[in-house]
Amino acid sequence: MQFLKKDKTGPSTTKARGDAGEDEALAFLQERGLRLLQRNYRTPGRGGGEIDLIMQSPDGTVVFVEVRKRSRSDFGGAAATIGAVKQRRIIFAARHYLLSWRQLPPARFDVVALDAAGPQWLQAAFDASS
Repeated sequence: MQFLKKDKTGPSTTKARGDAGEDEALAFLQERGLRLLQRNYRTPGRGGGEIDLIMQSPDGTVVFVEVRKRSRSDFGGAAATIGAVKQRRIIFAARHYLLSWRQLPPARFDVVALDAAGPQWLQAAFDASS
């Protein structure tokens, strides 16, 4: 029986690759002046939403960030993988997160796409009316 050798060039599980992508996006955004408020925010219960990174920009805007990582761009790259259902789940989770705020801050939904071309920061990639 022959065993396949694991590739030692990067994380081996989907979760580990996702975490590494979030680490890369977090560092990228922090270098640009954003401050981390929360990571991997999930709504309680089943069928809710999850937000990869919740950041705050220097002007006080709360930025809900979806991180997408793809090694190939055959089907439009990382940014092309955020469809309407995913957007609705992120918006649902953002509304839930903001329930704890006394006064609603300005907010937006960004995407950090990580692919072969490097990090791409799409500010205001979609809005709550999507």
